[in-house]
Amino acid sequence: MKPLIFALCAVIASGSLDAQADGWQPSPGHAQVPIWPGPAPHAQPVPGPEQATNLLSSAGEPWAAVYNVSEPTMTVYSPKGTNTGVAVVVFPGGGYLCLAMGIEGTEICDWLTARGITAVLLKYRVPVTRVGPYEESPLALEDAQRTVGLVRFHAAGWQIDPHKIGVIGFSAGGHMVAAVSTHFDKRLYPPVDAADQESCRPDFAIALYPGHLWKPSANLKLNPNIPVTTNTPPTFLVQAENDPVDNVNNSLVYYLALKQAGVPAELHLYAQGGHGFGLRRTKFPITGWPRLAETWLRTIGMIPD
Repeated sequence: MKPLIFALCAVIASGSLDAQADGWQPSPGHAQVPIWPGPAPHAQPVPGPEQATNLLSSAGEPWAAVYNVSEPTMTVYSPKGTNTGVAVVVFPGGGYLCLAMGIEGTEICDWLTARGITAVLLKYRVPVTRVGPYEESPLALEDAQRTVGLVRFHAAGWQIDPHKIGVIGFSAGGHMVAAVSTHFDKRLYPPVDAADQESCRPDFAIALYPGHLWKPSANLKLNPNIPVTTNTPPTFLVQAENDPVDNVNNSLVYYLALKQAGVPAELHLYAQGGHGFGLRRTKFPITGWPRLAETWLRTIGMIPD
């Protein structure tokens, strides 16, 4: 685990504003729903009860971190105005130690719904327990696979086109975007109901400042646990070259693998921007990434012109 993970999770005590012992709750009018009908598969103990803590970033802006998630949930945010039929599952970051449920979660959902897109915010299991052949995030990936399948299973009732279901993630959540984009042929868990008969392959993927895709000891090579193939979905990548948490090589190696496999991909690298900016405005050009992402979604035929 990187030593800088994170001003987001490791050195947060000094920036704490308050804590909620009963865990994270969505805003009024939204309900989080368990993604598993019973206990989550391969359940592992967590250090304590789920806790949501409001923190201050280095710029003095508040953001919410959620710890000790053992019961994963999804919260559906319906489109505002015209429904495009597109849905996006949102994976917050947090180094697989916690979840940045505001800046990389609810704020992203608001951006999506304002553009006629159904947003599904996944509160996946953290901290990660490294078990099994997929060592980076096996339990979180199970939650991601399950959620994409659930969205497709409920597509008709939620007014979603089952062929327009994508994923977006940030930092560790960006890694999970790549993970679910390359691990969809076989679930990491035994099927539990009809939703697991649906495909968990995203139709498109957006990853911002992803981590865990490049290992410093491997030169400029992709993590072998991310097996890119021609079936990997079209992907949009954004990262800053001065990112102090997840080296820009993470995006570079993933883009190169996508290119070599013939997967449509768009990579946007910026000299400055740092890490963990989400949608919040900065003085740097990287702040314009949402407009570029919207243009890309039109280009690949997901949202109308």
